[in-house]
Amino acid sequence: MAMGRRVTKKDCRFMVTKSEMKGIQGWFLKRLGCFSINQLSPSLSALRYAIDIIEKGEQLVVFPEGKINKYGKKLFLKEGLYRLARLATKKTKSITIIPIGIAYNKVSPNFRGEFCLSLGQPIAIDDYLNCTIKEFNMFLYEKMIQEEEKALKNVGR
Repeated sequence: MAMGRRVTKKDCRFMVTKSEMKGIQGWFLKRLGCFSINQLSPSLSALRYAIDIIEKGEQLVVFPEGKINKYGKKLFLKEGLYRLARLATKKTKSITIIPIGIAYNKVSPNFRGEFCLSLGQPIAIDDYLNCTIKEFNMFLYEKMIQEEEKALKNVGR
């Protein structure tokens, strides 16, 4: 969150899975502005909340893989990001998606470990409204992989 503010002068709002909002971790994440969504059955209120964030010009961070990838395994992108972006285009003029690659110097990150965040070129969703979800996800996946490779190189992996 602090990094988002430093770069863009705006706070980031993170959409996370319901399971990540449990216990002390959930308490902490909620205080940082995270909100949860049930991936199997997203509620209308959670979707509206996400669209409201976008409509207000705030930054919404979504993990399109559907979960945080901690072990370096490649994950497939879920359909939710593209669907959410298409819904939001009905409420706001433009949606921009920024592919991000995150890498740690160790496969299993620790408290004092190094990390790198690589930000890709912005993608205007308007240019992809006629794509299928599969086509868009393949395009976005490639962009995310490029950024992850840059981040991995920067942490020496």
